[in-house]
Amino acid sequence: MQPAELRPGRPHLRATPPSGARGDWTIDQAWSTYTADEHATWDLLFARQKPLLAERVARPFLRGLELLGLDRPGIPDFHAVNEKLMAATGWQVVAVPGLVPEDVFFEHLAQRRFVAARFLRRREQLDYLQEPDVFHDAFGHVPMLADARYADFMEAFGWGGRRALELGMLERLARLYWYTVEFGLLREPEGLRIYGAGIVSSHAESLFALSDPSPNRVLFDLERVLRTCYRIDDYQQTYFVIDDLEALLRATLRLDFRPLVEKLATQPDFALDELAEGDVVLHRGTQAWARGRTLLRAA
Repeated sequence: MQPAELRPGRPHLRATPPSGARGDWTIDQAWSTYTADEHATWDLLFARQKPLLAERVARPFLRGLELLGLDRPGIPDFHAVNEKLMAATGWQVVAVPGLVPEDVFFEHLAQRRFVAARFLRRREQLDYLQEPDVFHDAFGHVPMLADARYADFMEAFGWGGRRALELGMLERLARLYWYTVEFGLLREPEGLRIYGAGIVSSHAESLFALSDPSPNRVLFDLERVLRTCYRIDDYQQTYFVIDDLEALLRATLRLDFRPLVEKLATQPDFALDELAEGDVVLHRGTQAWARGRTLLRAA
């Protein structure tokens, strides 16, 4: 889940919660009202991802998936998930109607609450959905919150987001979120693995991010990421790789915003496919996928 303002091109949300939502934008998950077809659609989405998990997804994700019971049939009941998640890291999952304003999003993170959409995509939307649904949020994001290091990072990100709003640095922070929480890769002894929710909840990008020769794969550097543009309508042209989850927490705690605002204001952004001086390049991409898509759009 992201607030609308961290997703470029989305219309601005209303200033007040929609009908039926509480003042903090949360709603009841109403798990008992999910239909048999919705549970079956969840199972279909999970069945497509399951063969990819062992060899492509980071070990902390796999541990969280099992610990929280998210590998069982049917849409998870947040109440059951929260009993185990609270015991593990003090986090909980709260249901919301959809995308929430940035201040609401960051406040929930700072209080160790992860906002998750209640609705589930339709079967004709298995491969692509514009807005995050319960599969993206609960399957893609929540398992990592059972890891203490990642849980601390997400709380720190929430406090950092509140500070970023005060200083007009939201766009920069959105890039950090995008290239880590949504589309981050982790280097493990067996090789590169996925921990970003946007990849792990996508069958096609789970294959593309690790195996395709097209994208760059670059070692994570905080300032480099803050200067790097991203896209929401296709696979990423550059993925950033961390060596351990503590690196995320260290990076977030290093966010001394005012000096960064002043420093980055004088530096140009990096394009989606650009490799920069000083990059530790793990794989120099061909960019064949993106170039092919550009030609198709132009035709």
